[in-house]
Amino acid sequence: MRHLENPRFHRRIAVAPALAGLVILLFSLVLLPGSARAAERDRIEAFLQVTGFDVALDSIALSASAAPKMLGIDPGVFGSEWTRLSKQVFDTVQMREMALDILVPALGDDALAHAAGFYATDLGQRLVAAENRAHMIEDDSVKQSEGMRLLTEMRDKAPGRLEMLERMNGAIDASGTSLRALQEIQFRFLMAASAAGVVDLRADADELRALLKENEDELRAAIRSSALASAAYTYRDFSDADLAAYTEALEDRLMQEVYELLNAVQYEIMANRFEALAARMAGLQPGQDI
Repeated sequence: MRHLENPRFHRRIAVAPALAGLVILLFSLVLLPGSARAAERDRIEAFLQVTGFDVALDSIALSASAAPKMLGIDPGVFGSEWTRLSKQVFDTVQMREMALDILVPALGDDALAHAAGFYATDLGQRLVAAENRAHMIEDDSVKQSEGMRLLTEMRDKAPGRLEMLERMNGAIDASGTSLRALQEIQFRFLMAASAAGVVDLRADADELRALLKENEDELRAAIRSSALASAAYTYRDFSDADLAAYTEALEDRLMQEVYELLNAVQYEIMANRFEALAARMAGLQPGQDI
């Protein structure tokens, strides 16, 4: 499952036994009336695996390197303590638990079953495998540079494929929340860093929001460009027919409901972890090492 950014063959394959077990678990628990909270969490955990949202959550940890840059600080000045701190704050087990806490009461049965059913198909699983690989590439410049190259090629030779990628990205963020969410993450991080004494912020909350809004057009263009390049890279091995089928699936009402919720969860967890990181950064000293 791809989130705002962010397939090797066309031969039909049987669903792997492990995946089949997850799918059975998903649909059997959906049919259980009044199932216990533990069973509900099992159901959502299975959903995260089938759709690849578990890996998307884990990849939030890769965004930790952006924190010092937002403050104009080189993370290298903190030594290896920075690496240890960021791993503690962006703990993948904790982030998955946070996601479950939100999704268990919020994700409806119909939407869950619909999305899980699509991602359990041959195409769905090839998409998840490709998206998982792309999510966990630490150096985003790899995706961006190759994605930009592919886009340039498409403009000349395959404008229809480019149009489909743009339509796909529109379906992934149909409500246009990515811009507002990224602004909110920046706002919450900078305010938390100021409160912790990490940075001397010469603006109050209202002034900071106004400053962030001034850069709105630039940020919107950057998000669109980055997301399109990421899509070109991630789906480079998929046929045009595969991309069309995926786009149509993403445009379905129930899939839209799922993506709106999962995008909100991902952004809330990211904002929460950046706030926690800001508070912990107050204890770091330049040149600090193990």
